Amino acid sequence: MAQVLDEGRFDPALRRLIAVVLLGGIMGILDGSMVAVGVDTLAARFDAALSTIGWVSTGYLLALTVAIPVTTWAVDRFGARRLWLAGLVAFLVASVASGLAWNVSSLIVFRVLQGLAAGILDPLVLTLLARAAGPHRAGRVMGLMGMVLSAGPVLGLIVGGAVLAHFSWRWMFLINLPIGVAALIGALRVIPRDAPTGDAPTGDAPTGGVSTGGVPRTRLDVLGVALVGPGFAAAVLALSQAADRTTFVAWQVLLPLAAAVALLAGYAGHALRPAAARRTPPLIDVRLFTSGGFAASVAIMMLVGLAMFANLFVLPLYYQQQHGHGPLASGLLVAPFAVAAIIAMPQSGRLSDRLGARRLVRVGALVAAVGEFAFTRVGAHTAEVWPALAAFVVGLGLSFVGAPTMGSLYRTLPPASVPQGSSVLYILNQLGAAIGIAVVTLILATVGDGGGVDGFHGVYWFALGTIVIILAASLLLPGRPEPAAQPAAQSDRTAEVPVS
Repeated sequence: MAQVLDEGRFDPALRRLIAVVLLGGIMGILDGSMVAVGVDTLAARFDAALSTIGWVSTGYLLALTVAIPVTTWAVDRFGARRLWLAGLVAFLVASVASGLAWNVSSLIVFRVLQGLAAGILDPLVLTLLARAAGPHRAGRVMGLMGMVLSAGPVLGLIVGGAVLAHFSWRWMFLINLPIGVAALIGALRVIPRDAPTGDAPTGDAPTGGVSTGGVPRTRLDVLGVALVGPGFAAAVLALSQAADRTTFVAWQVLLPLAAAVALLAGYAGHALRPAAARRTPPLIDVRLFTSGGFAASVAIMMLVGLAMFANLFVLPLYYQQQHGHGPLASGLLVAPFAVAAIIAMPQSGRLSDRLGARRLVRVGALVAAVGEFAFTRVGAHTAEVWPALAAFVVGLGLSFVGAPTMGSLYRTLPPASVPQGSSVLYILNQLGAAIGIAVVTLILATVGDGGGVDGFHGVYWFALGTIVIILAASLLLPGRPEPAAQPAAQSDRTAEVPVS
């Protein structure tokens, strides 16, 4: 895989790989927020209830959640490059089909297929970048990844508003075509070939593998697939239903929530069985959570997803309801959050490679807390400049939480566990986002009279509480990383990367 120049600069091949991977990864992020902007337009176009149109997003999210754990096994079975190319092609085909949908049912089906493809691509972004950078540059590369994760949803709001203002709703999906084709061509040129784990020649099959002509093939943990993916999907469904119904006390919420608990508990029991009692290795090794650094990192990233999406969900509503702005103007007024991420994420990632995550996350959480508190002082007639400034401060603070935390996670994982760590990180981040949206919806519906600023203040007090929990959890993050070893033979020359 790609390497990094000894003096700290990325070599050209790694820069090209990062650009191509992030280009492919941003499609799903843009899609999610664009569809959120277009809910009313889709309901009018298909003459469907909002509850039905909601499945355009919910179906996508459920399919994505089911597919992510399988990617862990598929990376070893087929290789990251092959899987990435297949995921890009599948996402492009599903995007075109969604843009050509003839009724709401066909759109939901195509969005489910799109979600399955996104479930391949999203964790692979993290895996490809982490493997390319190595542990001693993980923070810097994750800073670039975090920049896309944070700025992408805001950009989606802006692009979605512009598309709906000037073009057909179909371009919310067809816009992926030029982006995806460029990402596919770039991937063919710059992502190095990698042999699947099972392609290493050996005479004996390893534990959990089958031998075919001296080539071991890792078995798929079928029971794990049947438990963990649907378990997380059921949790997401419960949270989505809670958001739609503005209550957690309804059978439509409690039934999938009970299913989620049962399925995930069943998976934990399955994964913790002794190796001698199983035929296949677990899809995701839950023993990863016995590492305090790993557990703290994924927990903090879940809380970051919760806080970020709570802010991104409620702030456009504030501008629309209290200031009378349309979707495009509201998206532009949220842009300071993304601008802060674009500025700060790469810098925080770079610093974390030298200073470690713990101190940076503490500082970032304190800055984000100041921004959230400022939001609680915003009123119905406050000039737009003040909430925009608060959004910049929150984005700045969360940037110094997200990138260092992701970097610390990949510095603590052995290379063989990177795909599993990526899947866990992405699933929990998505789960945090779903929790954030559900809680925000409930607060807006139950605090105040529903039309004033009391509900918005309640959301920001909730977000502030989340930041306080992040601050406490940061104590468990690793400190300063060990310095990178510099081989004598390579001290005076730069690393070269073969490109296929």
